[in-house]
Amino acid sequence: MVNPLVSVIIPTYNRSGLVGRAVDNVLEQTYRNTEIIVVDDGSTDDTLASLKRFGDRIRVVSQANAGPAAARNRGIEIASGEIIAFQDSDDLWMPCKLERQVSLLERGGPSVLVCLCSADMYFTGKPAMTSFDLAGIHPSFEEGLWSNVAEVLATTFVLFNQCAAIRADVLKKIGGFDESLTFMEDYDLPLRLALEGNSWAFTREPLVIWRQGTPGSWWQKAMDEEIRMRECALKCIESCSERATARDEYQGLRKILRRELKRRRRELTLARIGQTGIVGASTLSRILKTVERYRKAIYRRTPWCPTMEVRSLGGLSVFPVREEVRSEG
Repeated sequence: MVNPLVSVIIPTYNRSGLVGRAVDNVLEQTYRNTEIIVVDDGSTDDTLASLKRFGDRIRVVSQANAGPAAARNRGIEIASGEIIAFQDSDDLWMPCKLERQVSLLERGGPSVLVCLCSADMYFTGKPAMTSFDLAGIHPSFEEGLWSNVAEVLATTFVLFNQCAAIRADVLKKIGGFDESLTFMEDYDLPLRLALEGNSWAFTREPLVIWRQGTPGSWWQKAMDEEIRMRECALKCIESCSERATARDEYQGLRKILRRELKRRRRELTLARIGQTGIVGASTLSRILKTVERYRKAIYRRTPWCPTMEVRSLGGLSVFPVREEVRSEG
């Protein structure tokens, strides 16, 4: 479909000072055929009042506080667009983000279910880096089609929600986000989408600006609740493994998932050790976590660690990978 409608879903909770900026950011997109759905997840501040200035340019729905997964699912449920994108109230998009992603999806055709872009990520007190670099994925083209999505995502986390444009039919088919996950629902969803088969479109260009969450943000909450976060990450891999077991074409993936299950269980064990309160346990946990990080880094340099398999998308101008490294401060 030419010029498909894109539904942009913005979940928000007590972000009255930020959500308006996120809405303005979407309204400034060069791609104009959009509907903006803001899901207020039971805010107790003046979020709803701050949104009134947008009038009928946006649709606002409210619900009792149930977390970001439930809020996004509410938006998916009422979305009218052929393509769905998610924006968080504290992140920003480049003006051409939707236009670029819609173009890639349309040129790829209906079998291309997702388009993923990179993001510039800014951490407090650390150098900025892109989400692709942080995840250790380095496609050999600036943009194109990525064929082994499930194998790569099984071994790494790449920023997804703010960076993805997804065909609505497949998103609704798989049931949206898993609301039983306190954290890591943004890891579980791309894994399940990847198991739907077919290639994803991608662009290496950072079209999103992500900044480390402020105190009280969901990101910070996940960092503070390490055991719960590790439990959710393990559940994501277990769920993916169960689905892959039932499908013959994922024999290679099952081998990767078996290794990842062992790694995730080790990470959870180390997190639990660190919080036992036993004298010396915290120090031991930190040491073993360092060993685990080195072990993962070594694995990522072996031939057994899957790397992106990509190809040019017909009809696009595809450029070779640039040699320079992004180093924005």
